[in-house]
Amino acid sequence: MVSFTSDYNTGAHPEVMKRLIDTNAEAVPGYGADPFCAAAAEKIRSAAGVPGAQVFFLTGGTQTNAVVISSMLADYEGVIAAKTGHISVHEAGAVEYTGHEVLELPQKEGRIIPEDLAAYLAAYYADDNHEHMTFPGMVYLSHPTEYGTLYSKRELGQIAEICRQYRMTLFLDGARLAYGLMSGETDLTLRDIAELCDVFYIGGTKAGALCGEAVVFTKENMPRHFLTSVKKRGALLAKGRLLGVQFDALFTDGLFFRIGQHAIDMAEKMKGIFRKYGIPFFIQSPTNQQFVVMEDGMVEKLGRKVAFEFWEKKDETHTVVRFVTGWSTSENDLLELDRSIEEVIRGV
Repeated sequence: MVSFTSDYNTGAHPEVMKRLIDTNAEAVPGYGADPFCAAAAEKIRSAAGVPGAQVFFLTGGTQTNAVVISSMLADYEGVIAAKTGHISVHEAGAVEYTGHEVLELPQKEGRIIPEDLAAYLAAYYADDNHEHMTFPGMVYLSHPTEYGTLYSKRELGQIAEICRQYRMTLFLDGARLAYGLMSGETDLTLRDIAELCDVFYIGGTKAGALCGEAVVFTKENMPRHFLTSVKKRGALLAKGRLLGVQFDALFTDGLFFRIGQHAIDMAEKMKGIFRKYGIPFFIQSPTNQQFVVMEDGMVEKLGRKVAFEFWEKKDETHTVVRFVTGWSTSENDLLELDRSIEEVIRGV
């Protein structure tokens, strides 16, 4: 069955896999102290335009969010996130488990609006009892958001300025950053993100790697003894080479960006298929995640032919479902989707 459930439902991109195989027998130090991690970090610094950035490799998104947030906040601080943010909804309370509250803000198409953030912080510090409340110490964004939407350079700049005003850390979750950077509707570059954010990460798991996320501390602000903090949280990979080799491959010959562009191209063609059959979009996403609304009966029938993911109920008879493209999505996959939708509509 053709699957559009996620951008990590297949293994590694062939170029990443080849690099893993080619380096497999080389004996190197563990815990990220290998030449592959060093080379990958240097390539990331160059791509981001931050020669002094500190780069650390972790294995997965939830792990990365929990480690970065908990190691950068004081014990009395929490992290601000959109109500639909990944750490708010789809991480099983991982951040709260570290002892830090997630402070939710309203969202617009998955994004935090700068004016809402400013109003929240002004109200917080105007409250004479705020010493008895969780201090907001960080703002968490994801780009793209949970709905595949994007922040503009202006919005990110405004949020960064608010964070500076209140001496808060700005952390950007880039689990799907490849698709945000390559979207035809973005005006944000990797260098813009590195300039505006205090810390962000580049997702590999959802962009052609077997696993891996590259955390980038942009202001020489990596917490002291960060490796020790990572290990204390059970997140230090002994065979750190696994991550370094993959990111070295991703940032060689523009592979990371080529993967992003391919998925965007496939998503745009997929959108054309949905329009062809009059299937409405729940939200207009310019990235590789597409959310459409289907009658429940159609969801059930189409689900027997192609794989996709439940997102949320729209009403009593309609469901929002998600289709995702990735490095391995092919023209044949899209032809199968087209054919399957046509058969469902025809009652075949």
